[in-house]
Amino acid sequence: MQATLPPPEQRAATSSGWPTLLRRLEFVAYPAAAGAAFAVLSLGVVTWLPALAAMGHALQRWRTDRDTRCFTRAFTAFPQYWRKLWPHSLVSTVAAFVLTANITHLLGRSEPWTFVVLAAQVGVAAAAVIHHVALAAEAGRSPQGTVRSWSRAALVLGFGSAARGTALLGAVISAALLSLVVPLGPLLLGPSIPVLLALSFADPRRHTP
Repeated sequence: MQATLPPPEQRAATSSGWPTLLRRLEFVAYPAAAGAAFAVLSLGVVTWLPALAAMGHALQRWRTDRDTRCFTRAFTAFPQYWRKLWPHSLVSTVAAFVLTANITHLLGRSEPWTFVVLAAQVGVAAAAVIHHVALAAEAGRSPQGTVRSWSRAALVLGFGSAARGTALLGAVISAALLSLVVPLGPLLLGPSIPVLLALSFADPRRHTP
């Protein structure tokens, strides 16, 4: 029996759909690869901030130069970020442990005043998350910069606009929750999607009329 081929229009639509599908898969595969590199590099505990910046650099190269070596690019970039960011990372790690301990302790208290203190602690934690995501993006965009220049730019990026800061915080929360449907999703996409959004916000082309 002779097979019946679909009409040419349908075949054309099907073939043209493949590039679109592949382009959409890129926005999962490459951020996941960068996130995997971040997860491995963060095994040193205090290495998480240089690893986040190295991941940001890999994602920036993918965004601007179509460099798809996101996993290996993060490892290549890590040493220069480690040299510059390890003191900041050490202080931030200690602060994160203190904030976590305080919040955990306050959640077990029932006094009326604990709500105010707890809200303040959560606010500080949220601001720290926004700042470090923005810092990773700025460091990824300009690897030859200094910690001071990255920090100044991160303050503008994360807190110069209430909408932008809220979007970054929302991206951190939603990326962790929505990626639960993917195996190891929060580990791979949880850090990379917010940094990718921060890179998009920091792109000068967004502000070009």
